[in-house]
Amino acid sequence: MKVSELTTSEYSNFFSTYIDVLKNEDLIEDLEISLHQFIKFVQNISMDKFDFRYAEGKWTIKDIIQHLIDTERVFSYRAMRISRNDQTSLAGFDENDYVANTDANSRNIQGLLAELSAVRFSTLFLFKSFTDEQLSRMGVASDQSVSVRALGFLIIGHQKHHQHIFQDRYM
Repeated sequence: MKVSELTTSEYSNFFSTYIDVLKNEDLIEDLEISLHQFIKFVQNISMDKFDFRYAEGKWTIKDIIQHLIDTERVFSYRAMRISRNDQTSLAGFDENDYVANTDANSRNIQGLLAELSAVRFSTLFLFKSFTDEQLSRMGVASDQSVSVRALGFLIIGHQKHHQHIFQDRYM
């Protein structure tokens, strides 16, 4: 399934930023490829940048990697629930509270990347298990309609969005 097959009714306008950074990605293929590209990118960042904040109150690169991990877990959980035809409205989450309640900056970068990899492999197995019907199922998360397949593309787009921020503001 390609991102071009998504309709705007499958995700809220709030998430357009993440979908718009995608070109014609294939869901399963790019869940895997984007992880490898991101890890390679991060491993080429100077060690002195991982704890850098480009402005007061902004997150470090380590904070952002932890944020990517947490967000992927939340989005995958939502995808699993919706794919199983769970019609419960799923709660939102405050990413600022999540980051404030981690200790990402005391961790080493390799540990964070290893955790991101483990989460992504779990996400890959989950999305590979979905039928076409399950991928197209719609549910409600954060008071907005979303499809299972849109959640998969949001994971990829969210990661790419933050990679662009690394390039623009941290390097």
